[in-house]
Amino acid sequence: MDSVSRLQLLARITYYAGWIALACGGLVHFSVAKAMFTAMNMTKRNLFEVGVALFLISIASAARAIASGSGKSSTKG
Repeated sequence: MDSVSRLQLLARITYYAGWIALACGGLVHFSVAKAMFTAMNMTKRNLFEVGVALFLISIASAARAIASGSGKSSTKG
Protein backbone atom coordinates (compact mmCIF):
# COMPACT_ATOMS: atom_id res chain seq x y z
CA MET A 1 0.00 0.00 0.00
CA ASP A 2 1.59 3.24 -1.10
CA SER A 3 1.34 6.56 0.72
CA VAL A 4 -1.41 7.91 -1.55
CA SER A 5 -3.62 4.91 -0.81
CA ARG A 6 -2.98 5.27 2.92
CA LEU A 7 -3.89 8.95 2.82
CA GLN A 8 -7.08 8.21 0.91
CA LEU A 9 -7.98 5.49 3.41
CA LEU A 10 -7.37 7.88 6.30
CA ALA A 11 -9.53 10.49 4.60
CA ARG A 12 -12.39 8.02 4.21
CA ILE A 13 -12.18 6.78 7.79
CA THR A 14 -12.11 10.27 9.30
CA TYR A 15 -14.92 11.41 6.99
CA TYR A 16 -17.26 8.66 8.16
CA ALA A 17 -16.17 9.04 11.79
CA GLY A 18 -17.04 12.74 11.49
CA TRP A 19 -20.54 11.88 10.29
CA ILE A 20 -20.95 9.43 13.18
CA ALA A 21 -19.88 12.11 15.69
CA LEU A 22 -22.32 14.61 14.20
CA ALA A 23 -25.13 12.03 14.22
CA CYS A 24 -24.43 11.35 17.90
CA GLY A 25 -24.56 15.10 18.54
CA GLY A 26 -27.96 15.16 16.84
CA LEU A 27 -29.18 12.35 19.08
CA VAL A 28 -28.10 14.32 22.14
CA HIS A 29 -29.73 17.47 20.79
CA PHE A 30 -33.08 15.74 20.39
CA SER A 31 -32.68 14.00 23.80
CA VAL A 32 -32.78 10.53 22.25
CA ALA A 33 -29.53 9.28 23.79
CA LYS A 34 -28.83 12.09 26.24
CA ALA A 35 -28.35 9.80 29.28
CA MET A 36 -25.74 7.68 27.52
CA PHE A 37 -23.63 10.63 26.39
CA THR A 38 -24.07 12.43 29.71
CA ALA A 39 -22.65 9.35 31.44
CA MET A 40 -19.58 9.64 29.19
CA ASN A 41 -19.37 13.42 29.89
CA MET A 42 -19.95 14.22 26.21
CA THR A 43 -21.95 17.35 25.48
CA LYS A 44 -23.43 18.53 22.20
CA ARG A 45 -20.59 21.00 21.82
CA ASN A 46 -17.91 18.32 22.35
CA LEU A 47 -19.51 16.04 19.78
CA PHE A 48 -19.79 18.91 17.29
CA GLU A 49 -16.14 19.86 17.82
CA VAL A 50 -15.03 16.26 17.30
CA GLY A 51 -17.08 16.09 14.09
CA VAL A 52 -15.58 19.31 12.74
CA ALA A 53 -12.04 18.24 13.66
CA LEU A 54 -12.51 14.90 11.89
CA PHE A 55 -13.84 16.64 8.78
CA LEU A 56 -10.82 18.96 8.75
CA ILE A 57 -8.47 15.97 9.05
CA SER A 58 -10.39 14.29 6.24
CA ILE A 59 -10.05 17.33 3.98
CA ALA A 60 -6.33 17.65 4.72
CA SER A 61 -5.69 13.97 4.04
CA ALA A 62 -7.64 14.01 0.78
CA ALA A 63 -5.89 17.17 -0.39
CA ARG A 64 -2.48 15.73 0.44
CA ALA A 65 -3.31 12.49 -1.36
CA ILE A 66 -4.32 14.45 -4.45
CA ALA A 67 -1.18 16.59 -4.29
CA SER A 68 1.20 13.67 -3.79
CA GLY A 69 -0.63 11.52 -6.34
CA SER A 70 0.72 13.74 -9.17
CA GLY A 71 -2.34 13.24 -11.25
CA LYS A 72 -2.45 9.44 -11.20
CA SER A 73 -5.58 7.75 -9.96
CA SER A 74 -5.12 5.01 -7.39
CA THR A 75 -8.73 3.83 -7.33
CA LYS A 76 -9.16 0.20 -8.18
CA GLY A 77 -12.57 -0.85 -9.29
